[in-house]
Formats: sequence, C-alpha cells, structure tokens
Amino acid sequence: MRTAKRRAEILKVLKQAKEPVTGTQLSQEFGVTRQVVVADIAILRAQGENIMATPQGYLLYPTKPGPGLRRTIAARHSEDLGEIKDELAVVVELGGAVVDVTVEHPLYGEMTGNLQCRTMADVEQFVGKMQAAKAEPLLVLTDGLHLHTIEAPDEGTMARILAELKRRGYLAE
Repeated sequence: MRTAKRRAEILKVLKQAKEPVTGTQLSQEFGVTRQVVVADIAILRAQGENIMATPQGYLLYPTKPGPGLRRTIAARHSEDLGEIKDELAVVVELGGAVVDVTVEHPLYGEMTGNLQCRTMADVEQFVGKMQAAKAEPLLVLTDGLHLHTIEAPDEGTMARILAELKRRGYLAE
C-alpha cells in the first residue's frame, strides 16, 4: 500500500473509531511497524489533522464539546503511584473524567499530557504503563503541583468530585 493511501486509511479508521486505537493495532492492520505508524500520525498532524495520542491510543479531537461541564483544577500530591491512582480514581468513580494533566515548566512553559481517563480500566492502564516504563509523572517538575481538566455530566457530579478531592487533600489551596 502506498504511503498516502495508508495515511488516508489510518485517518478513516480514526474517524470511525468509537474508542482509542493503539499504534500496535494500526501497525498490524496495515502491515507496517509501529514506528511507521508514529511517523504517519506525525505527518497527518502536520497536515492539520487533529489527532491526539493518549495512554489508551490515538483519537481525533472532538469537533464540538461533549455534554456536561469542563473545569480546570489545581492539584498537589507526591509522585507516589498510589496517590496518582487514587486521585484519578476519585474522579472516574464519581462519574467524571480526567481529560489531561498540565504543569508549568520554567523553560518550556505549559506541558500537557492527554490522559483521557474515563473508567477505572483507563486509570489502571495509565498507572500500569507508568510503572512498566518506570516513567516519572509530570508533577515531579513542579513539586507536585499540577492542573487537571475534569469533565462531569452535571453540576452535582462536579461538586461531589471536587468535595472528595478536597477531603482527600488533593486540591491545591
């Protein structure tokens, strides 16, 4: 398959996907290495396609906001994986989603990682990948201070999420 056709097909798969599609899935489907898929995604992005990479795989950015509320919160805790998992679990178990994490780096400015944690399976996968890669979370750059974009279906759910995060000491004052 020619490169341009493969990229068009990758884009088609992403447009039809209801869930994130991993680089491994794409590489198997198109009979190329994962590195080729990563390069194809980079070229598609450079061509203006709004593709995001998440711990669960590739997604197209939504063209319109979803239903419900979206808030940015400031949080602070240690780099302990148990605390990271607990913080994310509070949000998803109470009916919300953790869209991303952002830190303010003194040299690079804002650095954001797409999390897209909407279920406990997403949280488990994220924490598992962090542990397997022996990766440090972005919050190590800012002494634990970080921002999350949180989504919730309604004000009541958002209020419960924020109250529980505060009760557990995760909200930065």
